[in-house]
Amino acid sequence: MIIGIDHIVFTVADIERTCAFYSEVLLMDVATFAGGRKSLHFGNQKINLHQAGKEFEPKADAPGPGSQDVCFVTDWPSAEIVAHLNKCGVTVEEGPVDRTGAVGPITSVYFRDPDGNLIEVASYS
Repeated sequence: MIIGIDHIVFTVADIERTCAFYSEVLLMDVATFAGGRKSLHFGNQKINLHQAGKEFEPKADAPGPGSQDVCFVTDWPSAEIVAHLNKCGVTVEEGPVDRTGAVGPITSVYFRDPDGNLIEVASYS
């Protein structure tokens, strides 16, 4: 029945800080839509951003900053990911490490965004 993910929602403490982080560190595009709301775009997907305490309705039962654990797929080699994160001043929490992705083996690097969300960037072997 389901063939993909169109978008997900992150509830964040500071939308502008989140946009800066994801555009600078993960090279996502920032867009403004529907009355000034913000979203992050990559490939054919997007992340809508909700300001904590001012979430768009309907919303999750318990939205909050730092509650996400997400894996993004890249075609960059792990060493290049780590070098880019270091250049951006982002601390690598773990990796590169071998993991299992949705369609096979991946090599992952883990770090946190400004809200403390666990971000995994992975490449397929």
